[in-house]
Amino acid sequence: MHQLAALLRNLPPSCGPVRLIGVDGHAGSGKSTFAGRLAAQLGGAPVLRIDDVASHAELFGWTRRLLTQVVGPLGRGESAAYAPYDWGARAFGPQRLLPAAPVVILEGVGAGRRALRPYLAAVLWMELGPESAWARGRARDGAEQREFWDGWVPAERAHFAEDPTRPFANLLVRQTDEGYEVLPGPSGAPGPDQEVTQGS
Repeated sequence: MHQLAALLRNLPPSCGPVRLIGVDGHAGSGKSTFAGRLAAQLGGAPVLRIDDVASHAELFGWTRRLLTQVVGPLGRGESAAYAPYDWGARAFGPQRLLPAAPVVILEGVGAGRRALRPYLAAVLWMELGPESAWARGRARDGAEQREFWDGWVPAERAHFAEDPTRPFANLLVRQTDEGYEVLPGPSGAPGPDQEVTQGS
């Protein structure tokens, strides 16, 4: 994954001084784990989880909040301040700072949506089909989240039908037994003539 980290680090800034990297994919596709490992390869790059800006009331209606609280400040070279949502308490918590680091990872379903792509240096798509991803997510979250998943699946299906990310992905990420395989996406790899086919 060091090769991917080097590629992303060398991309032109996309949001003020920040290279904002979107990691999108179906719920349960492994975005959070991958983003955490990528952040470590980037020397501890900040990660913003879409789960922290979404809510029960707005599973996908969080665009304005993200643009105002995060993208706007980062674009000015300032730290962003956002109030992460507590899914257990069903309320937004105290503010958290997100520094305008050289690379910031935006991770979650919808991270590569249409309204955000102008601010993204690259869009990465976790290459796992919806049914397989949802099954993994349901198994991970257990019976207590069954009702949530029953509502989530049609909401996610509707979101990607109206605002798909995969056709605009620069890179596709497949999880393998050895780590991750990174391949050029439908919109082409980011950067000039970068070689991104790798296992890590």
